[in-house]
Amino acid sequence: MRLAHQSRTTIYAKRMIKSKDDEGNVIKGWGDPIPLAVDVQPAGGSVNAAIYGKDLNYIKSIMYQGDEIKEGRDEDAGLFLFAPTDGEPDYKINSISTYASHTIIIAEKVRNDG
Repeated sequence: MRLAHQSRTTIYAKRMIKSKDDEGNVIKGWGDPIPLAVDVQPAGGSVNAAIYGKDLNYIKSIMYQGDEIKEGRDEDAGLFLFAPTDGEPDYKINSISTYASHTIIIAEKVRNDG
């Protein structure tokens, strides 16, 4: 299965970088932006509705073909779908499912509403 060229868009991912200051506190930051050619769609279906419920409006299903995003490594990465890459990501990867020819990324909108 190949992604149709006309449906692909470029988004950016940044891996979370964790470091410690001199007092031992964990400081979280973001790495360099990684361009990804993907197909972004709103998440849907009965399974996703059962999992996310009313939050389904804030979930995106992203189809990706490539080697930059890996299952088991990048679940805490930030995605820049609409936000500029010099700020904070507007989506966070919830899950990654790898198949023979593509990868499905489920991402949730980062909400700062308290």
